Amino acid sequence: MGSSELLAKIKHGGNIPKHIAIIMDGNGRWAENRKLPRTEGHRAGMKAVREVIEGSMEAGVEVLTLFAFSKENWKRPRLETDALMGLLRLYIRKEKRKLQEKGVEVHVLGDLTDVGKNTREAISEIVDETSGGGNLRLNLMLSYSGRDDVVQACRVFMEEVLQGELELADLNEEVLSHRLFTSGIPDPDLLIRTSGEFRVSNFMLWQIAYTELSIVDTLWPEFSREQLFEVISDYQLRDRRFGMISGQDDLDIGRIN
Repeated sequence: MGSSELLAKIKHGGNIPKHIAIIMDGNGRWAENRKLPRTEGHRAGMKAVREVIEGSMEAGVEVLTLFAFSKENWKRPRLETDALMGLLRLYIRKEKRKLQEKGVEVHVLGDLTDVGKNTREAISEIVDETSGGGNLRLNLMLSYSGRDDVVQACRVFMEEVLQGELELADLNEEVLSHRLFTSGIPDPDLLIRTSGEFRVSNFMLWQIAYTELSIVDTLWPEFSREQLFEVISDYQLRDRRFGMISGQDDLDIGRIN
């Protein structure tokens, strides 16, 4: 089934995930399989980014979150991290006008303390120039750690307590959620990880508590909008219970009682 037929199928099926998050994994292996430098894999992955952005918009997804660079990635060789930041700047330079025209609002979320001045300036440009885009919110998670996200949220809360703005008794899930990097947006309905690895790699640990997971074997540079539509189609068949039971089971329990 081609991408147009798959798109028609998921449109007909309804229940489109409002928020899709993706762990973009496999760039390095893609390059190694071709005896190329790892940086060429990251460069090739830029095409897949374009594919999922356009595919998400076609499907009617409202929020797309891409794990671009983890806080742990700073431990990689300096040559690779510098190349990754350079590719990010290249992506911003090449894509910001297209994203603006398509109505994509870009947000870059994470601890940007270690991000260089030139990259921070490029980030500010794409965020400012795409502000107000109403067709898709694109979150690029940069220098991001799920554990650190929760820790910084707790730190913000404690500072507000010390300043007398809140009390310890005010702490609950909603209060903490509003102090995460993802404040104001719904938790992901669907998390996709490419390259076949079965782990979440410290990504959005709080937010994916009830997120549906999809692990695909495809390496990220080869991931296409057709595969995105296939994953969405599979998602539409799932019964999301959020820790509860189905309505029919509920009725059966009622009869027993």
